[in-house]
Amino acid sequence: MDMSDEGPTLDRRWIEVGNNVCGVLHGCRDASAVATRFVGAGWNPSSSSWHGYELETSWCRLEIDPLDGADILLNGVVDPARLDQLARLLGCLGLPYELELSDEHDTVTREIRAEPAPAPRAPHPRRSRWWRRCLLRYWTSE
Repeated sequence: MDMSDEGPTLDRRWIEVGNNVCGVLHGCRDASAVATRFVGAGWNPSSSSWHGYELETSWCRLEIDPLDGADILLNGVVDPARLDQLARLLGCLGLPYELELSDEHDTVTREIRAEPAPAPRAPHPRRSRWWRRCLLRYWTSE
């Protein structure tokens, strides 16, 4: 994956919060494929381990790491008001996922579990159009 894209960096007010979001993306073994989709949505990537990535935008910083089996662990910090926007982006991947938002006392305040419909099974150009439509919904939701 090309790491040269310079996307937005995390707003300083969220740096002090510490981790407040965690989750699992089911059915995907390749964290680089997930990172590539986030980069396509304007996020700034960096490698955080042999197979993991740190993804960042002005309102969220996520670490994504593959787990044993076919799951990817997500954890980091998110602006609580934008949790739904993160969920929409994960939904664009067409894979089931779970997210938990915690407060400053590590109490889970919100959970999102989704079984989104998979991307249409069509030739590659059509899937590309599907992804563009999905990203358009993501970008226009701000």
